[in-house]
Amino acid sequence: MTEDASKESGPAPQKRRKFLVVVDGTPESEVAIHFASLRALHTHGVVTLLAVIEPGDSSQQWLGVANIMRDEARAEAEKLLHRLASHVNEYADGIMAELVIREGRRAEQVKQIIEEDRDIAVLVLAAGLGKEGPGPLVSMVSNAAEKAFPIPVTVVPGNLSEEALRALA
Repeated sequence: MTEDASKESGPAPQKRRKFLVVVDGTPESEVAIHFASLRALHTHGVVTLLAVIEPGDSSQQWLGVANIMRDEARAEAEKLLHRLASHVNEYADGIMAELVIREGRRAEQVKQIIEEDRDIAVLVLAAGLGKEGPGPLVSMVSNAAEKAFPIPVTVVPGNLSEEALRALA
C-alpha cells in the first residue's frame, strides 16, 4: 500500500474493549455482570457474556440421552444469556451484550475465547460466597498465576453492594 493510499482510507477503526463475564446463573455472576456493564459504559466498551456447557458422561450406551441433555442445557444457556443481556441493556443505558455459548471445560473455553477474540481485554469474575470457596476460576487465578489467563482479571466480591459497584466502576 502506498503512503497516499493509506491517507485516503482514513484512520484504522478503533477497537472496542471487551469485558468478558462467565455466567452461570449465580448471584455472584450477576455482580460480575453489573461491574462489567458499568465499566463498559464508562469506557465505551462491550460486555461479552459467556455460558459454558460442561460435558457430561458420553458413553455410547446413553448417547441419545446425552444428546437430549446437551440440547436442554443449550436451551437453558440461551434462555439465561438472553435474560442477562436484557439486564445489561437496562442496567448500562442501552449497551448490547455479546452472547457466546461454548461446550467443554470452563477454564479451557475461557482461554480459547480470549485467544480467538483479541478485543477481549478484561475477564471479570465474582468471588463466590459459599463454603465451597470463591469458585474454580477465581481459585485458578489466585493459586496458579502462571497457568491463569493471558489478560487482566478483575475479581469482585460476590456480595458487593450496588453503591460499592457504582463507586468502583
